[in-house]
Amino acid sequence: DLDEDLHQKIATEMNLSETAFIRKLHPGEDFAKSSCFGLRWFTPANEVPLCGHATLAAAAVLFHIQKNTNSVLTFVTLSGELKARQVEEHIVLDLPLYLTYPQVLQEVEELIKAAVGDMIVQDLRYSPETKKLLVRLSDDYERSVLEELQVNAQRFLSAEKMEKVKGLILTLKGNASGKHKGHDFYSRYFAPWYGVLEDPVTGSAHAVLSSYWSEQLGKKEMLAFQCSHRGGELKISVRNDGRVDIAGQIAIVLKGNLTF
Repeated sequence: DLDEDLHQKIATEMNLSETAFIRKLHPGEDFAKSSCFGLRWFTPANEVPLCGHATLAAAAVLFHIQKNTNSVLTFVTLSGELKARQVEEHIVLDLPLYLTYPQVLQEVEELIKAAVGDMIVQDLRYSPETKKLLVRLSDDYERSVLEELQVNAQRFLSAEKMEKVKGLILTLKGNASGKHKGHDFYSRYFAPWYGVLEDPVTGSAHAVLSSYWSEQLGKKEMLAFQCSHRGGELKISVRNDGRVDIAGQIAIVLKGNLTF
């Protein structure tokens, strides 16, 4: 157990999009044997209610480093109970699915201008539960346009006066032909409100994107790609119970000990 203020201090020191803290729920439990744990996520600036990427990392450490023998792990979090399971080379996260609703352009016009300039916006949605704004760029654009877009996310803070938005998703329909065929949609995600200028691969954003693109494409099984510099692929399965399975692959790249 850590002193409460240490969570934020460590996350600020790590300076990654999120740092995850796994804790035993009861004394005497074991990281290798227990199937249920507490989980919290902190950005360099504050605690957040949901982070898919760090949940994937937490499950990876329990499965691969602690050699946890359970087939399914349950995490008790600010977003309720989240489950993670191993399926071949992937870890599958069971996340909530968040609906989006049409957003009036005038309310967020300055923010969109700061994000994409004069690019053509095809659709605009808002997720009230997550405070994420989804900006769909015109289907006429290629993936490369989204990848090469220079975004100064720091400007979002002064452009968004209503304190309605806490995360901005740029998304683009996939291309059935061309060299990147196979992906149903692309995205980039920015959350300077949480001290994250751009997140590399974002499970929580895909909990929003999954409901939107499932409705738009008429599909429940989708393959997505987040186009950051450290981007990644996500396998998505929208379920009938109002949740979504998001699968990704993991790599353990660093081990160490904190001293304080």
